[in-house]
Amino acid sequence: MATIKLQDLWKHYGEVQAVRGINLDIAHNEFVALVGPSGCGKTTTLRMIAGLEDITGGMVQIGDRVVNEVPPKDRDIAMVFQNYALYPHMSVYQNMSFGLRIRKTSKEEIDRRVQNAADILNIGELLERRPKQLSGGQRQRVAMGRAIVRDPVVFLFDEPLSNLDAKLRVQMRTEIKKIHQRVQTTVVYVTHDQIEAMTLADRIVVMNNGVIEQVGTPDEMYSNPRTHFVASFIGSPSMNFTPCNLTKTAGGLAVRLNDDISLPVPEERAARYASYADKEMIFGIRPEHVTERRQHANGAQQDIDANVNVLEPMGIDTMVFFSLGPTEICARAEPSAVSNVGESMGFTVNMDKMHLIDPSTDAVV
Repeated sequence: MATIKLQDLWKHYGEVQAVRGINLDIAHNEFVALVGPSGCGKTTTLRMIAGLEDITGGMVQIGDRVVNEVPPKDRDIAMVFQNYALYPHMSVYQNMSFGLRIRKTSKEEIDRRVQNAADILNIGELLERRPKQLSGGQRQRVAMGRAIVRDPVVFLFDEPLSNLDAKLRVQMRTEIKKIHQRVQTTVVYVTHDQIEAMTLADRIVVMNNGVIEQVGTPDEMYSNPRTHFVASFIGSPSMNFTPCNLTKTAGGLAVRLNDDISLPVPEERAARYASYADKEMIFGIRPEHVTERRQHANGAQQDIDANVNVLEPMGIDTMVFFSLGPTEICARAEPSAVSNVGESMGFTVNMDKMHLIDPSTDAVV
């Protein structure tokens, strides 16, 4: 079983604590993405799983074997790097078969595995070419093919798409997902791109400053972030945040954003928020939950008016930016319903999708 267990894992570089006591269990055949900003510890964690970084403290277990002292070549893993790491003087076939030849695998078995991987990746016609004759996407496929022929128990991906252009990244995301569906193997995938993580992974691990902020499915991360950081990192465009005061009203609680705007809290959340009444909080709402004004009968849908500051046409939607006090808010609106810059526009806020953050702890309450 290709499970992975990280227990109280630490990594120090002198006085710098790159990874600080993380714990994580990855199931057999699960696709897990480690995501976070540069310097959060995600690549260091991946390299400790691979055996490319010494462990300062804790344990890495692959299957039923603790691999802290096991060299990378004996961990039964395959790694796909950001820079492809192909030998320029070798053909695609030779690059893909190199690891097997080093292990003195039979010629027949090498040929079978390379042809099978080439079929999966749709690169059969490229096997005699050299890397310089390939596009970026084709080189990435070759690097993945080299990993597939190893038939490892674990695939490790270190930001494999970051060197590709935007269109090719989207295409390769789909290809990687298809490959995982066909080649049922445990995958740990490092990326700074939360869209990659959301679209590819069974579960996402959000890291920040060497610790794990939250682990969950893409839907859990999007709908129920536990911290201010996770709420801000997951979702595109990013969630809106603005200071607010949680006030008591005759009907329950309301989020007061400024002297003119006070939005009632949905009744089912009143008990959850009751202990924060009369406190300064942070109100969070995603752009897709602030739309052009729409007809509604649901009391959780609240209307506000504001002057348009900036418009960003996106085709199917237009991003509309407006100010609430000192904070600029982004809304996602129908292009035909958008007012001109400088003009007043009506918006509808879906308070069922609101988030309330305690600034003293940065926790979503």
